[in-house]
Amino acid sequence: MGEPGPDFEARPPVGLFAHDHPDTECDGWSTPLLTLRFATVRGAKHRYHRQPRQDAARAAVHEPTGSTVFAVADGVSSASHAELGAAEACRAAVRRMLELLSRQPGPVDLRDVAHHAASQLGELAQWQTGGREPEPGEVAGLYATTLVFGVAHSDSAGHTVDIGSVGDSGAWVLDLAGSTYRALFASKTGSDSSVVSNEVRPLPRVPDPLPQVRVRPVPGQAVLIGTDGFGDPLGDGDGPVGALFARNLGAPEPPSPPWLAHLLDFSKETFDDDRTLLAIWPRAGASAP
Repeated sequence: MGEPGPDFEARPPVGLFAHDHPDTECDGWSTPLLTLRFATVRGAKHRYHRQPRQDAARAAVHEPTGSTVFAVADGVSSASHAELGAAEACRAAVRRMLELLSRQPGPVDLRDVAHHAASQLGELAQWQTGGREPEPGEVAGLYATTLVFGVAHSDSAGHTVDIGSVGDSGAWVLDLAGSTYRALFASKTGSDSSVVSNEVRPLPRVPDPLPQVRVRPVPGQAVLIGTDGFGDPLGDGDGPVGALFARNLGAPEPPSPPWLAHLLDFSKETFDDDRTLLAIWPRAGASAP
């Protein structure tokens, strides 16, 4: 992609839990209401320095309502076990959203979900410290992570996706016909930001108010959730990375999960972070029972 990065064989990650975080993961399926794909790949920097992938993604269907819940996380590199924090935040968020939907179908309290994910990081830190109650700074030092999560559902009025965000990972609506991207949260590098910022306010801190949006995608659009390993090279979407993904995500059929992982594994000079992308396409004529 433009000027490529250095070409080398990936090195195996080291660490007690490295085997739980493979170089690449992907998944995908369709419900009567939508099609979902996600992939997460280890970046060149971590492949070279023998570090595990610190991105994570999870998604599930709540069968009684037909809703789909999802989460994407990017472990903060300064945290000593960032890969564990990202994976646990995704698992906790997905479990909590499924639980809340079972209690009361309808809009999910996204702030509750964020606080639940933060509390689970605290419990993980307590286990790490041998049962001692950790200070908030200790939790962050072990497991700090961004988190973008939400619920996609449909009713007689159409499709709705509610999304909450902690940290600097992103979300976009991609117009497939026009190949244009609309950022749903403020970015670090796009035209909505006059200064590039590397400051991250991750879990276990939950911002007040929690940044959240509701979008109503229509057939011909896709909702994208991604870490900055995808968002930074994407920029405003008007470069070669934006063109590559618009062309493939806008094909007559959504790409297979392995092909999405292949696309994410592009080589572009200076962009060597882990990359994760989750995409949702609403299905034409679909509505909840």
